[in-house]
Amino acid sequence: MKVARAIAEMLKREGVKFLVGYPVNPIIEACAEADIRTIIVRQERTGLHMVDAVSRTTCGDTIGVFAMQHGPGTENAFGGVAQAYGDSVPIVVLPGGYPRDKTNVDPNFSALLNFQHVTKWCEQVTLPQAAPDAIRRAFTQARNGRPRPALVEFPIDVLNAEFPGELNYRAAPRTRSGPDPVAVKEVVKVLLAAKRPLLYAGQGVHYARAYPQLRELAELLEAPVTTSLQGKSAFPESHPLSLGSGGRSYSKQLHHFLHAADVIFGIGCSFSVTNYGLSMPKGPVYIQATLDPLDLNKEVPIDHGLVGDAALVLDAVLAEVRASLKKPRGRQAEVAKEIAARKAEWMAEWQPKLVNAGKPLSPYRVIWDLMHTVDRANTIVTHDAGSPRDQISPFWECTHPMTYIGWGKTTQLGYGLGLAMGAKLAHPDKLCINVWGDAAIGFTGMDFETAARERIPILSVLLNNFSMAIELKVMAVATEKYRSTDISGHYADFARSLGCHGERITEPGEIVPAIRRGIAQTQAGKPVLLEFITDKETEISTYK
Repeated sequence: MKVARAIAEMLKREGVKFLVGYPVNPIIEACAEADIRTIIVRQERTGLHMVDAVSRTTCGDTIGVFAMQHGPGTENAFGGVAQAYGDSVPIVVLPGGYPRDKTNVDPNFSALLNFQHVTKWCEQVTLPQAAPDAIRRAFTQARNGRPRPALVEFPIDVLNAEFPGELNYRAAPRTRSGPDPVAVKEVVKVLLAAKRPLLYAGQGVHYARAYPQLRELAELLEAPVTTSLQGKSAFPESHPLSLGSGGRSYSKQLHHFLHAADVIFGIGCSFSVTNYGLSMPKGPVYIQATLDPLDLNKEVPIDHGLVGDAALVLDAVLAEVRASLKKPRGRQAEVAKEIAARKAEWMAEWQPKLVNAGKPLSPYRVIWDLMHTVDRANTIVTHDAGSPRDQISPFWECTHPMTYIGWGKTTQLGYGLGLAMGAKLAHPDKLCINVWGDAAIGFTGMDFETAARERIPILSVLLNNFSMAIELKVMAVATEKYRSTDISGHYADFARSLGCHGERITEPGEIVPAIRRGIAQTQAGKPVLLEFITDKETEISTYK
């Protein structure tokens, strides 16, 4: 048995059902021989985005795996791994490597050397018998602690060597750790003394599946709840205590309660400072619960810290709150009324755009009609970088957990396509949608052919305004002199040429019928691209 075939067997024992990759890497063929479905993409970055979504949408229960060729394949993969690292996603990456006698010869690219800053674990295997230990370490690192990529580089001559002896391999366990009980008691005292507490849920709530605990704590404290983009859908946004999610754009009610809070409890969050997240106000008492101690007090100064799995943290906090709070304080109705009033003001401001009947189409009208046409409980939607993210995230109201893939620590254009495809692989029974613009499709659009060839029927909603509209204000001279922000294409025709269903929509009255036709096509097994011709909208929902 070759080392590549032994690796395939290890992947089976880790529960891997499909391997995404690009040749030539002997692991790909070995996986096919072992009845692991192999999915070949048109570029490495999109393939990594796909396995990223597999891990995200299963809350880390299934680890996505990607394999690629040594040299150019590994070089091309860097961006996809960096994106997963920035957004804390556990994936296992298996690049080939140059033969051992060439691995350190200039200019040969070394994954071991070059990926160390975008992985949680990075190693190279130089002996065939070391392969099981390396794979075990990679999956153990991916499954435990802060979720991030683990990479194992296999020189090509190692993969083609004979594996010595019998394969003795067991799947890596997944463990959890809880918070200091003394610290929990102090935190609960602060929460119960707060006049205007606010709960801020991050992606850690998803990985811990701590949805019922988060909801119970909000209702016991009678406190409003917001989420990061990565945490979006961790709390039902139809709940009367929900403020929606916070990113570069956000709701009026969120702005109001964030700046009125006297205590902010961040759960499963890093409080990282980013242009694509909420700016935390100075003044409140900050409590941070995170899985990774390296995130404690990192950028937002905190007063109290809890380290542990978000579900175990919330279980401990809830036990103390229940013991201390003998009866409800009767504040929920008042808080919910205040939220509803601010939300009504916000919606009144934005309703003209959300129902705009003009031409070109308003992207807000497209998003609004999309949200009210799909079955949100059985839909997974994601945005792309730039305007689609800022336009959809405040207005898309999630009602069920893990129905939205939010991201933004790093913002690679074209990320959403692979996320939708990976989500569909992990959840074939759900409608999986990516909303992107005409800039993003230029980066990863050829992998729409992958969706057709690999039978991955996603619904892709393209907002085409023939422009990089978000850049118009910062590239005024370049646009005037050289039309530097102009881009173009007939993307519905492009989709049809790749074997997908494609439509171009220009009339407001055709938005909903086109969406319904698209959903029907996905149910028939065909990927769909709906190209909506929109105006150059640059306004987003922000408040100061």
